[in-house]
Amino acid sequence: MEIRRDDLIGEEAQDLLTRHLQTSALHSPPESVFALDLDGLRAPEVTFWTVWQQDILLGCGALKAIAPGHGEIKSMHTCQRQRGKGVASFMVEFIINEAVKRHYQRLSLETGSMAAFAPARRLYQKFGFGECPPFGDYRLDPHSLFMTLVLPR
Repeated sequence: MEIRRDDLIGEEAQDLLTRHLQTSALHSPPESVFALDLDGLRAPEVTFWTVWQQDILLGCGALKAIAPGHGEIKSMHTCQRQRGKGVASFMVEFIINEAVKRHYQRLSLETGSMAAFAPARRLYQKFGFGECPPFGDYRLDPHSLFMTLVLPR
């Protein structure tokens, strides 16, 4: 697997992001969907990557700078046919390493609290993320679960 920084110009990455947004909307009410759209992922404070195996797109993820020393994982998504093959773990490990390189002290995320998001929560727990209160601009939401990881210096 190879991770590439992506400008979201390619049709494959755009289609994957569309599926990510559709999945989020399927399992969360509209007011509780915090996934970034194309414009949000092109913001200067966001870096977006895709995971490839040769010419096959496997998944994506992003890192958003939300405060000095604090980053947020965004837009984690694995293609349906690629799930269970370690794609998401590969991306999370990459994002954690990137956050450390950027000298972040903390890496946080928001995910759904519903059963459909249980695999995502297990993934983040595997890397040491624990539940936390809302961070940044987030507010308490019964459909959201907030997680954070203190990074090594």
